[in-house]
Amino acid sequence: MKILVLNAGSSSQKSCLYEIVGDGILEQPVEPLWEATIDWTGKSEVGLLKVKTSHGASIKTEIPVRERQHAIAQMLDTLKQGETQVISDLAEIQLVGHRVVHGGQHYSQPTRITPEVKAAIKELANLAPAHNPVNLEGIEAIEQTLPQVPQVAVFDTAFHNSIPPSAAVYPIPYELSEQGIRRYGFHGISHEYVSRRAAYLLGKPNSLRLITCHLGNGCSLAAIRDGICVNTTMGFTPLEGLMMGTRSGSIDPSILLYLLRQGYNTEQLDEMLNKRSGLKGVSGISGDMRQISQAIAEGNDRAKLAFDIYIHRLRSHIGSMLASLSGTDALVFTAGVGENHPLTRQATCEAFEFLGLKLDSSKNQASPKDADIATSDSKIRVLVVQTQEDWAIAQSCWNMLNRES
Repeated sequence: MKILVLNAGSSSQKSCLYEIVGDGILEQPVEPLWEATIDWTGKSEVGLLKVKTSHGASIKTEIPVRERQHAIAQMLDTLKQGETQVISDLAEIQLVGHRVVHGGQHYSQPTRITPEVKAAIKELANLAPAHNPVNLEGIEAIEQTLPQVPQVAVFDTAFHNSIPPSAAVYPIPYELSEQGIRRYGFHGISHEYVSRRAAYLLGKPNSLRLITCHLGNGCSLAAIRDGICVNTTMGFTPLEGLMMGTRSGSIDPSILLYLLRQGYNTEQLDEMLNKRSGLKGVSGISGDMRQISQAIAEGNDRAKLAFDIYIHRLRSHIGSMLASLSGTDALVFTAGVGENHPLTRQATCEAFEFLGLKLDSSKNQASPKDADIATSDSKIRVLVVQTQEDWAIAQSCWNMLNRES
């Protein structure tokens, strides 16, 4: 079966085509036949299209992006023509899976897209205004290009629907919770994938307590018991929880009241908290951990302070996940920082040596993929797992079909 995956963001459109052979539940990742990305910022009518295939072909070209559905159609044309052709006709695609950021309280599984599901995605756009509308655009683009092909929504919030009310409900007037103001959690596709991958690598698919650390520009943790999420750090929005690249993470809410009284408006606060805080806000340099590390090496005190705050808050939130699980069998690092920054892993793990966690320094420095970097006698395993959201979406769609058959 050929499964097309669309993973839309506010400034990019990623897509992959997978060919899956077999009739059972998938465990091992499959390399895509074709991968494409369109970068668009909303400030230009031209975007950069980059395409590569499993047989080594690649192209990079500018395309008009004023109408996103037309841009997606142009991207899909590279599947069946030119240097990057991997199929003879789009009709060979049998299923399309979409990452949809917000599924609210009602969607906890991959779901076939119907008019009712589209309406729900549109309604939930008020909770994810930068993502749900573009997710919907991708769905509608496929409806125009491949009207007969079934589409599946894989929700980024779905994996966290299992967290108990004690973790999901905010200590605010309960009627607000009944209106949908509650903790939803995000990065669910990544957390679910890396937790299953870690369980597979450890040979314990059904009996593990895991803390998964998705550390990229956005950062979140999940506490997972036997494959079920019981707590996470992001909440009503992706702003809650850990310090991130440009997001503040959790702060005293009275700070916002104070700033409102000082003359700030809601748009300024939104910009400050989401785009001018975190590593970037404290360091004054960047939200990119690589640039922070370079500045630290050059003796920049604010960069060092930013990193120290980042680690302090990361350790603190891991502590809360430990309490949710009454311990852990493994700590799993993933995403850009989690997979590629040894110092973050080292500084984080040092705080948990009292639990018997022992990091193998040479393995940690090597930043291996899908590997255990703890010493053989460590009481807690430490894994680096490469997150593969697009593959996870294809995997979810395939597994859904197998459950239905």
